[in-house]
Amino acid sequence: MEITNSNIIQKSYKKLSIQVSLNGLSFCCRDTLSGQLIAFDTIDFSVFPKNFTLENSLWKALLDFPDLTKSYDEIILLHENSLNALVPKPLFDEEYKGSYLQYNTKVFETDFFAVDEVDKYEMMNVYVPYVHINNYLLDQFGSFEYKHYSSYLISKLLDLSKNDEAQNMFVHVADTHFEISVIQNQKLILFNSFDYQTSEDFLYYLLFTAEQLHLNPESMKLFFLGKCEESDELFKKAYQYIRNTSLLDVSDLQKTNSYSARENRTNFILFNT
Repeated sequence: MEITNSNIIQKSYKKLSIQVSLNGLSFCCRDTLSGQLIAFDTIDFSVFPKNFTLENSLWKALLDFPDLTKSYDEIILLHENSLNALVPKPLFDEEYKGSYLQYNTKVFETDFFAVDEVDKYEMMNVYVPYVHINNYLLDQFGSFEYKHYSSYLISKLLDLSKNDEAQNMFVHVADTHFEISVIQNQKLILFNSFDYQTSEDFLYYLLFTAEQLHLNPESMKLFFLGKCEESDELFKKAYQYIRNTSLLDVSDLQKTNSYSARENRTNFILFNT
């Protein structure tokens, strides 16, 4: 969805992508002529004074990172939260979009609902964006497009699954939550987001999902992306029960930037915008 109050006059051939949550944001800048990333950084709001509001944190981020205030032809904002639901396009009704969320999250009559179409896959992603973040950044940028971050995650994983008839599980790990996607040859079998505090929480949700889908831990393939390495406790726990566990191959994504495989997995969604 696009939000605007002004027109871009002069082209810069640069694109800014921002992934934002209530705890911080990360951003990257891309040269649209070469397709290469030319800047990237992460901002943790917890390092700011405790009395800072979210708007204060955004103001400080814009003040401290000049790349956020340069001129761009295109700006994309990704909302990182679990307030979303996927709906097959043939079943989607714009008039009742809020109702699709009521079974997996608490919604209110005053909530604003947005919808992304997951390109090529006949799927609608209904979600609650951070309206106050949109409003603040609209004053700063003038215009930008915003989407739910899972729309990019799902679309890219579906692309990667082409011609693979196995039901593979992909786990995208963040600090306090993770997403599970189960995909078979560009068909989404399951997508869900889980909050966790311990590695035991993580393992429970992982194995429970596999059990519900009748996936055999001895033969299924599990791919990790996001904030996870082979040395991390989450990976080790999963490997104890699912032997075909590995880190997602991001070598193709690395061709568009100079960052490490670890940074490309951690920022897989942002770098794919």
